[in-house]
Amino acid sequence: MPKRFRLTRRFPVAMTEDGYRKLRGFAREAGLDEGEALSFLFENFNSVINEENLIHRLRIFNSELEARKR
Repeated sequence: MPKRFRLTRRFPVAMTEDGYRKLRGFAREAGLDEGEALSFLFENFNSVINEENLIHRLRIFNSELEARKR
C-alpha cells in the first residue's frame, strides 16, 4: 500500500529568481505544485542527482554566494 501523501511541514524559504523559475517549470512539467515538487526531489534526492555534478555545482555556488548577496 502506498504511503499517504501529507504535507506536514511548512517553512519559509528564500530562493533566487532563477531557482524558483526552474522549480515552477519542473513542477508544471511534472503536474505538481511547488511543494509537491520539492517533496519529490528531496524524498528521491539520491536517485535524481549526479554526485559529481552536485559537488562541482555546489563549489561554484558557494564561491559566488557572497557576491550574489550584494
